[in-house]
Amino acid sequence: MTIAQSSAEPMAMAQLLASSKRREIMERLFHGLFLLSAFIGVVSVGIIGFFLIKESVAAVQFAGVDEILFGMEWLPPALYGIAPMIVGTLLSTSVAIVIGVPVGLLTAIFLAEIAPASLAKYMRPAIELLAGIPSVVYGFFGLVVIVPLIEQLFEVPSGATVLAGSVVLAVMILPTVIAVSETSIRALPPQYKEASLALGASQIYTIFNVLLPAARSGIFTGIILGIARAIGETMAIIMVMGNAPAMPEGILESARSLTANIALEMSYATGVHASALYATGVVLLLFVMLLNASLMFINREIAK
Repeated sequence: MTIAQSSAEPMAMAQLLASSKRREIMERLFHGLFLLSAFIGVVSVGIIGFFLIKESVAAVQFAGVDEILFGMEWLPPALYGIAPMIVGTLLSTSVAIVIGVPVGLLTAIFLAEIAPASLAKYMRPAIELLAGIPSVVYGFFGLVVIVPLIEQLFEVPSGATVLAGSVVLAVMILPTVIAVSETSIRALPPQYKEASLALGASQIYTIFNVLLPAARSGIFTGIILGIARAIGETMAIIMVMGNAPAMPEGILESARSLTANIALEMSYATGVHASALYATGVVLLLFVMLLNASLMFINREIAK
């Protein structure tokens, strides 16, 4: 061994140790960055929840929780019942899910399993484009097309009804339901489909009895994300649902959602009135938390 070789070995070892130490430092830095990001997200949710609850205390003290949640009349500054808005939100969202989920799921199946690649590559960007359309554009579409159509079909004085809002919401949730469902179906191992077809099952039987049950966790995730999207929508609903703060007796009557109630009145509300709108925000936050809890429960049950 030469003198140059004997002196190069310690230098190479020192460089290797320095490189290993740098990688370790970078690993720790990124772990800290990830932890900080997660902490910021959790703290942000906590701060928002605390702020909403703090600002809604005055309304709770004035009217009480029962009167706010179950009161049938919204007449500030005396009455702050949001039950009609809760029913309007749940009714419009439910009808939107009934309309939008089957269409979205069938479209996802078509794109993932049936559509030729030459057609699917054009359909996917078109569907994804729906997610980028502003809410106000959906509102204009509903106001110009859907509302007059409902007036003609059902012969009602005004087409600004729960049904109009539900149709608009159904279109708005389609990108979420389609994208998540298609991704879940495509993520399945190809052996599922190959084994079913090899046993003599038809393509349609394989889709509905093998692929969809196997992908149900992701499909439920897409549906719940769509529900959250529908519950949180504001601008389009304001434009097409009539905004009447009264209990809707059917889908052909005007109604007001919780988000619309906040958006319409927050600009001029003061005192207890503003506090009641914050209480409405708390109810919305609880709805979203229940949806997330439902998603976690469903995924846990499926994983068993």
